[in-house]
Amino acid sequence: MAADPTANRIASPPATAHRAPRAVLGTALLGFFLISLDALIVTVALPDIGRSLGVGMSGLQWVVDGYTLMFAALMLSAGALSDRIGAKRALGSGLVLFAVASAACGLAPGLAVLVAARLVQGAAAAVMMPASLALVRQGFPDQAERARAIAIWTVGGAVAVAAGPVVGGALTAWAGWRWIFYVNLPAALLALALLAHVPASRRLPARLDWPGQVTAVLAMGGLTYGVIEGGAEGFEHPGVVASLAVAVVAAVGFPVAQARGAHPMLPLPLFRTRVVAVSLVVGFMLNAAYYGGVFDFSLYLQQERGQTALHAGLMFIPMTALVAVVNLASARLAARYGPRVPMVVGQLVGAAGLLFLLTVGAHTPVWHVAALMVPVGLGGALAVPALTAMLLDAVPADRAGTAGAVLNTARQVGGAIAVAVFGALLAGADTFLAGMRWSVLLAAAGLLAGAGATLTLPRAERAGAPAVT
Repeated sequence: MAADPTANRIASPPATAHRAPRAVLGTALLGFFLISLDALIVTVALPDIGRSLGVGMSGLQWVVDGYTLMFAALMLSAGALSDRIGAKRALGSGLVLFAVASAACGLAPGLAVLVAARLVQGAAAAVMMPASLALVRQGFPDQAERARAIAIWTVGGAVAVAAGPVVGGALTAWAGWRWIFYVNLPAALLALALLAHVPASRRLPARLDWPGQVTAVLAMGGLTYGVIEGGAEGFEHPGVVASLAVAVVAAVGFPVAQARGAHPMLPLPLFRTRVVAVSLVVGFMLNAAYYGGVFDFSLYLQQERGQTALHAGLMFIPMTALVAVVNLASARLAARYGPRVPMVVGQLVGAAGLLFLLTVGAHTPVWHVAALMVPVGLGGALAVPALTAMLLDAVPADRAGTAGAVLNTARQVGGAIAVAVFGALLAGADTFLAGMRWSVLLAAAGLLAGAGATLTLPRAERAGAPAVT
């Protein structure tokens, strides 16, 4: 990689985040909280948004996937941006943009403006995610301290996951769906205030890969559009066929651009290690199962069972209440047995929970449904911290931003594709319950496949293995 001609002029002192670990961790945790909250807080409000703006299933899917699509599509370039301008500056810029987009979502007069603002929110989240993780990586150079910090950082997302459906339901019931976006503003301001106390991050030479970024956006956008609109208009519709064709061409063009580009945003040698490849598969499957499941059961509880937004949100509490505790337990298990154990167990528990949910019918007691969702949440909470720590330990320190971006891209793509596919199954099935069961079965199969991939890792692959260069 060519040297940055401005490096000598703008380079900051070596990363000093470790001198203020509490400020570093607090800022990164709050940023991750905001990102995770907005991925889920909107889900319980979807029926109210639909009634307020007069939109159907495909429109509601775009409200969810507009965020996750841009989040996933821009994540890789955002990792390079974080490395280039420094994690602190990247996180601060993302927080400001996120707050502005949140205000625009709350003020949106119609679906087009709401989806556009959600796209901007997703772009801001893409900048924030790798920057927050890189800040933790830089701020905790000691491996044991870093593993604990990552577990605590993950708690920020876990708390958001737990709070999202409940807060979304409460705000929608008491103040209206627009307040699920306004609530981001004070949290973003607090994060910016904490960020002011974080030491400057070291900048690294990094170039943006425009051919790779364009093909990534076209591939993800074309696939998401094709699946969502295919469920609504039929997969033989010319626009759907064209979008899927664009996705295929772009998906082929992306690795070609990465292999031939002078400054690829996704270094293909990273995939030569089995740890990285398995991490991406598992991350994809975990998010697909979880976010797709929340999407399906939010609609089930409100549209099929007549629950209010608040009651639907409360039904997710059993599933999410112990997530933060299990996150910390996952870190301890990974430290003792290696990451393979909590990853495999977590995915098997999640798959078992999804298979139990196949028994849910039109008259299943609501409390029974809530209890059956518990293993799905606990399984993901057990697997994700070990997964994250394993990936970061498998790459050099100066690849932390890129590695975090790659993992979270895989996870967000999983969530976006699941919402698109599950929504299409709901729209295309003879009954809502039939579509929901096909979705649940598909999610369970994905987790079982991820567990099988994890078992291919040698037992020696533990947190703390030598970094792969």
